[in-house]
Amino acid sequence: MLDVLVILLVIFALVNSNSSMARRFRLSPKLELHLQYLLAYHVFFSLFFTWYILNFGGDSQGYWRFGMEQAIVKGEITWMSYFGDSTWFILWLCYIPSKILGLSYITGNILFGALGFIGIRYIYVMVAEYFPTNHDIFGISLFPAVFYFLNLHFWTAGVGKDAICFWGIAWFLFAVQKYQIRWWQGLIALFFVYMARPHMGQALLGGTAMAIMLGSELKLHFKILMGAAAMAGTYLMLDSTAEFLKVEELNLETLTTLTETTAGNLSRGNVGSAVDISGYSLPMRLFTYLFRPLFVDAHNFVALFSSVENLVYLYLSFFIYRNWTPEALRDMPLFLKAGIITWIPVTLAFMNALSNLGVVMRMKNMTMIYFLLFCFFLIAYNKKLRIQKAMERVKDLQQRDEIRRRKAVVNGK
Repeated sequence: MLDVLVILLVIFALVNSNSSMARRFRLSPKLELHLQYLLAYHVFFSLFFTWYILNFGGDSQGYWRFGMEQAIVKGEITWMSYFGDSTWFILWLCYIPSKILGLSYITGNILFGALGFIGIRYIYVMVAEYFPTNHDIFGISLFPAVFYFLNLHFWTAGVGKDAICFWGIAWFLFAVQKYQIRWWQGLIALFFVYMARPHMGQALLGGTAMAIMLGSELKLHFKILMGAAAMAGTYLMLDSTAEFLKVEELNLETLTTLTETTAGNLSRGNVGSAVDISGYSLPMRLFTYLFRPLFVDAHNFVALFSSVENLVYLYLSFFIYRNWTPEALRDMPLFLKAGIITWIPVTLAFMNALSNLGVVMRMKNMTMIYFLLFCFFLIAYNKKLRIQKAMERVKDLQQRDEIRRRKAVVNGK
C-alpha cells in the first residue's frame, strides 16, 4: 500500500510541477502537453527498466537490495555506514526508502526515474527558451522529438548512478545558465554528480568554468577570479578522483595505463557486445564511441533502437562544419557552452577506455544530449540568420517598390 501511495504522490507532483514550469518559462500549450507526454513516456521506461533488470540482470538490483559485493559493511549497520562516493553513495541514497521504509524495487525505479525526468525537463525548458528556431528532418521537428530518444529515458529511469549523474549535470547546467541567482542550486547539483562519479564532477566543474571565462557575460576581473576558483576546486578534487580511479597520481601516464587495462578487460570474449578497440586508430575509436552501435552491431532490441538514434547523431554531425560560425558560438546559451566543453574531455577519456557497446550506450548518455543540442543549435542559428536575411531582402524590395510607386504618382501628376 505504501508503494502505491509513494508512486501516486511522485507522479502527481511531477504532473503539477510540469504545469508550473510551463507557466514559468511561458511554454506554448503544445509544448506543455509534450512535457506531460514525456512524463508518461518516462514512467513507462521505469516500468520497462524494472522488467529488463529483473530478467537480464544489472547492478541496479544490487543497489536497492544491498547486494553489492564491493560495498560490504562490517559491524553495526547504520545509514551513515554507507556514506561515501560512487557505489557507496547510491547505497546511502537507497537506505531510507529500501531498508527503513521497505519500498519495493519498482518504487525505487520510479523514485530514481523521477530525478532522471526532472533532468530531462531542465534541458527541455532551456531549449524552448534559448534556441532561436526549430528544424525539421524528414518533416519531423527536432524539438521536441529529440527528447523522446530511447536511451535518454532508459538509462535515467531506474536505480543507479546514471539517473543521479544525468539529473545532477542537467540541474547544474540549468543553474549555470543564470548562475547569479541559482549558484546555490549549482553547488547542490555538483555535490550529487561528484559523489556519484567523482571524475564527472571534476569534468563538469572545469568545463563550466572554461565556458564562463570564454563567454562575454563576465568582466575580465571576474573571469580571472572564476578561473582561479576553478583551478583551486579542480586541484582539491584531484586526490579523491585519483583514489576513485584507483591510481596513485592523476596524470597522463597513469590514465593511459588505466584506459588500456579497462579496454582489455572489456574486450574479452565473454563480454556480450565487446569490440576490440586496441587496434583502432583514434578517429575510429571516436566514431565507435559516438555512433555505434549501428544496425550491424545490434545484439538486442535496446541496441537496435540505439542504432536509430546513432544514425541521427551521425547525420546531424555533418552539419557542424557547414553551420559553424564564431557568431553562433558567441551567442550559444551558457548551459550549452558548458555542456559541450564538458562533453569533449569526457568523450576523449571514454572513447579510449570503453570497448563494450552496452557500456558505451550507458556512459555516453550523461553528456551525449549536449552534443546533439550543439549540432541542433548551429543549424537553428544558421537558419535564423537565413530567415532574417530573407526578411531584410523582402523589406528592401518593398521599400523599393514603394519608392517607385511614389515616383510614378508624382510623374503622373
